Amino acid sequence: MPGFFWIFNNPLCVIVLINYYFSEVNILIGIYMEHAPHDKFPEIKRIIELQKANSLKVSQTTFTQRKTKLNKLLKLIFDKSNEIEKAVYDDFKKPAPEVKLTEIFPVTTEIKHVIRNLKKWMSPQNVPAPLTFFGSSNSVVYESKRTALIISPWNFPFMLAVSPLVSAIAAGNCVIIKPSEHSPNTSELLKILLMELFEENEVAVFTGDYTISSCLLQFPFGHIFFTGSTPVGKIVMEAAAKNLTSVTLELGGKSPTIVDKTANIKEAAKRIAWGKFFNAGQTCIAPDYLIVEKSIKDIFVSEFIKAVENLYGQIENIHTSKDYCRIIHQNHTHRLNELLVSAVTSGAVVKLGGEINVNENFCQPTLISNIDIDSRIMKEEIFGPILPLLTFDNFEDILSIINYNPNPLALYIFSKNTNFTNELINSIPAGGVTINDVVVHFVNVNLPFGGINGSGFGKSHGFSGFKSFSNEKPVMKQPGITPLKFLYPPYNKTVRKLIELTVKYF
Repeated sequence: MPGFFWIFNNPLCVIVLINYYFSEVNILIGIYMEHAPHDKFPEIKRIIELQKANSLKVSQTTFTQRKTKLNKLLKLIFDKSNEIEKAVYDDFKKPAPEVKLTEIFPVTTEIKHVIRNLKKWMSPQNVPAPLTFFGSSNSVVYESKRTALIISPWNFPFMLAVSPLVSAIAAGNCVIIKPSEHSPNTSELLKILLMELFEENEVAVFTGDYTISSCLLQFPFGHIFFTGSTPVGKIVMEAAAKNLTSVTLELGGKSPTIVDKTANIKEAAKRIAWGKFFNAGQTCIAPDYLIVEKSIKDIFVSEFIKAVENLYGQIENIHTSKDYCRIIHQNHTHRLNELLVSAVTSGAVVKLGGEINVNENFCQPTLISNIDIDSRIMKEEIFGPILPLLTFDNFEDILSIINYNPNPLALYIFSKNTNFTNELINSIPAGGVTINDVVVHFVNVNLPFGGINGSGFGKSHGFSGFKSFSNEKPVMKQPGITPLKFLYPPYNKTVRKLIELTVKYF
C-alpha cells in the first residue's frame, strides 16, 4: 500500500494515464514500480551536486567565455548536421530538408543572435530614478539562476532541447537536459554531442523514460524549462512549487485560424496547409482548427485541397512521399484515429484524406467539416494532421467558438480588413498572433515566444530567453546626502507637511 501512494505522490508518475508526450498507455502500475527511478537516483544526485558546486564559477563567466561556448556549439551543429538529420529521420521519418528548416535553422539563428547581443544583455541596464531619489544611481543586473533543468518533447527533438540550452548558457547556468524517450535516436545523439563540448559538471543529458523526469523533479533547481502538454505542465509546476523553483512552461492548446472573405484565399490555403502538415501536424503552434467565413467555405476547401496536393502529391499517394513525415508512435496514431472516428460518428464530413494506418504510424493530411462543437476533437489539442473546419457569419460567432477553449498558444488571422484584424487581436487573449501566415512568428528571435494561462507562461527566444534563465536584480546606490532624510522621524509639523507634499506631487 505505501508503494501505491508513492506513485501518486511523486511528480510525473501519473503521466502514463494522461499524456501522449511522455507516456505509453500500456504501462501498468506494477511495471512502473519495478522500474522505479531509485536505481538512477545516486547518479542523478551526483551530477546535480557537481553542477551545484560548479555553478558559482559558471555564473561568473565573462561574455567572452560564454561567447566561446556558444561558438563551439554552433560549429558542432554545422559539423554534425547530417547526423542530426539522420537521427530525427530515424525517429519518425522527418525529411532532411524539414529537419534543416525546423530543427537546425531556428537554433543556429538563435545562437548567432545571442552572440551579437549578449554583451549588451550582460551589462547593467541603467534605469531612471524619481525625484525623491535624486542623486542615486539605479540599474538592473541580470544574474544567473545557477542551475537549470530542461525537459524537452519528441516533436522537435533537437530544436526544443537545444534552443533553451542556448539561453541557459548565455545566462551563465549549469544545465541538465531530459529529452523525450519517444525520440531515442535524437536523444542519444544529443547526449553524445553535448558530452563532446561540456564537462558533466556544467551540462549533462539524462536519457530514459518519464521515471527519470520524476526523479529529476525531486531536486531543487534555479529554473525549470518544460515543453510539452498542459496536463504534464501542471505536474511539473506542482513539483517546482515544492522547491519554490521558477518555471517556464511552453505548452500547447487549440490554436484557431480565422479566414474572412477579404483574404487572399489561394495564398491563405497554401500557407495554412504548409503550417498544418509539416511535421505531420505534430507542432504545438500548428493551426488546430479553421474558422472560415461561410460565404467562402467552398472555394477555400477547393483551394486547400489543391494546396495540399501541390505540397505532397495526390492524396492517395502521399504515403509514398519522401516529403511527409510519420506520427511518432502507435499510441499517438491510435489516438488520432479515435479523434477522427469520434468526429465522423458525431456528423463530421471528411473533405480530404481520412486514411490512418496505425501499423505504419501514418495519417493522411485530413480536412473535415460539419464539426460538432461538443465533439472530442474540438476539446483536445489535435497534435496531428487532422484539421477541422468551422464557419462564421459574424464576429460573435468567432468569439463563441474560440472562447469554448482556454486561451490559445497562437492565433492566426487571414484578412485584408485592418479593423477586423485589430478587433480580433484586442478580443482574443493568445500567446502570439500572426497575420496572413502561420507558425513563422516562432522563428523571429526578436519576438518573445510563449503562451498564456493554459497554453503556458514565461517567454523564450532572444533576450526573453536570456531573462527567463536570469534573475533580474535591481541595484540602487544612494549618494552621501539624500532628500529622504528630511522625511525621517520625529514627525513634527514640518516633516508632516513635507510628507504630504511628497505624496501629492512626487
